Parts: sequence; C-alpha cells; structure tokens
Amino acid sequence: MLSEPTRRVLDPERDGAAFKALTHPLRIELLGLLRQHGPATASELAARTGESSASTSYHLRVLAKYAFVAEADHRDSRERRWKAVHSVTSWSNEAMHRAPGGRAALSALRRRQLEHLERSLARHEGDLVSGRLDSAWQEPSGLSGSLPRLTPESLAELWETLAAKTAELTARDADDPRAEQVVVFTAGLPLAPEPAPDAEENAS
Repeated sequence: MLSEPTRRVLDPERDGAAFKALTHPLRIELLGLLRQHGPATASELAARTGESSASTSYHLRVLAKYAFVAEADHRDSRERRWKAVHSVTSWSNEAMHRAPGGRAALSALRRRQLEHLERSLARHEGDLVSGRLDSAWQEPSGLSGSLPRLTPESLAELWETLAAKTAELTARDADDPRAEQVVVFTAGLPLAPEPAPDAEENAS
C-alpha cells in the first residue's frame, strides 16, 4: 500500500477528461483495490473483479493515461504490476457544479462510492462470521445516521475535524499489531425543507 497519505486535487475545468475516465465503475473499483491492497497485475485484479485480464489491462492503461495509476516494480518481466499514485482523490464541489457536465460526473462518482460501501459492508460481515476478524471488532463497528441542524460553516468545520482526528488516530495506531484496515465513510448532505402540502396543491 501507499506508505504515506497523498492527495490529488482535480480541477473540473482543467481535468474534465480525467473526471470522465474516473466515473467508469470498473476503473473506480480497480483504483480502490490498488489503494487497499497495494500493487497488482492485471491478471490479479481480473481474478478479484471477475473481469477478463484484457479488460482490466485496458482500464488500467486508461487510469495510467490520466495519472491515477503507474507501473510498480516488477517481480519478473512477464507482466506489468500497477500501483495507485495517490491515496485520496478530491475536488471542489462548487467548481464541479460550475463545470459543463460536472454535476453528472459528481453524481456518478458518489454512486460509485455507495457501491463501494455496499461491497465493504458485505466483506465486513463475512470477515466477522468467518472469524477472520477478532470479535473485539463487533462492538465498535457499524453504520450510524444523524440529522443535526448546521450552518455551511459548521458543516465545513465538521469535515475538517473528522479529517484531523482520523489522521491523529491513524498515526497513533501505526505500530499497533492489533490495527486493521477500517473503511470509514462520512456524508454531509444538507436537505432543504419540504414544501407544505397546501403549497404543493397551489402549484399544481
């Protein structure tokens, strides 16, 4: 895996083609697997995804074209090994909404993230049932939801606080043999008030 967290910030105006390349479901999955498990060949990734090695090889080359992945050190000369270049990809939501096609790309990327969450949940449950994870993980793991009322500034502060605390705990547990890779998903999705029933009737 990547030894140090690295971030690539995409500009939707300058990196439109890269955004489009990244929204393909298999490419998102391949990039995620390389980030999670470290360097791999197209054949190894084909076995993980159920795709053909020709397909994974093609999509890896597309990811490499836009600098999401790069060739890793080879164990031998028979097949290329690939690695993720960055551990995190981010962007400005405001800039995405301004860019042509940006809203659609942002929506597609978010839905790929939800698919990743579903796969992670299934794997987590299987790891607990099989005993691959210690039972000590049962209590702290899970999903939660809340509906606080926040200002835009407070929501931004919440994101910053979560990122800082995650970095702090990751550094603290770096050398602890009990530490496992944890999939952490966060969402902050403001909702406008629903219109009153009489307003809907007057509008129709």
